[in-house]
Amino acid sequence: MVRIELLINNKLGLHARAAGKFVKVASRFASEIWLRKGENRVNGKSIMGILTLAAAKGETVFIEVEGPDEEKALNALKDVVLSGFGENG
Repeated sequence: MVRIELLINNKLGLHARAAGKFVKVASRFASEIWLRKGENRVNGKSIMGILTLAAAKGETVFIEVEGPDEEKALNALKDVVLSGFGENG
């Protein structure tokens, strides 16, 4: 299992469009992907699950990945979050 802690840096946080982008990337991988905020851990391939985290700008989330392509998945998802889900800029 690989894991990373990241700061949500886009203006609107993990709203529907950002969650959709995360899920779109996550779904390309065979590994299990989890997104965690505090004590809440949800399936990273579930838009509804991600929305329940209500992660706002400035909050920290953890991405946890386990499976055959875990390193590639983690790097791709890290890039999505660090890019502000394509909304910054």
